[in-house]
Amino acid sequence: MNNKQQVIETDKAPAPAGAYSQAVRSGATLYISGQLPIRADKEPLADTSFAAQARQAIANMLAILEAAGGSPADLSRVTAYIVGVANWPEFNRIYGELLGDARPARTVVPVPELHYGFLVEIDAIATLDDEG
Repeated sequence: MNNKQQVIETDKAPAPAGAYSQAVRSGATLYISGQLPIRADKEPLADTSFAAQARQAIANMLAILEAAGGSPADLSRVTAYIVGVANWPEFNRIYGELLGDARPARTVVPVPELHYGFLVEIDAIATLDDEG
């Protein structure tokens, strides 16, 4: 097992906008940074509804996971920050649709606001095969 930290990058998710990485792999553990609903090309979403934002943020997380060689089944923990507890059922619906049968530990944290006025941010920890 390689215990040295490895930065994971993909052009299928937005590049970091600050002093952080999309993800860092340490041994078999992958830490995915918080993903906002920003397209990889940084063009604005055509639809800014909560559903569209949730779908984009989760897609970004999954793109980074895939770039590290993982799949939703490898997710160990997901934390979602959502603006408006009323959006929780919609988040659950989209999350279940995009993660399929994967059922990682999860926390949904209602927050009053997020950066740039977005409505959802999601980060994750995954456990990958040892050959990283």
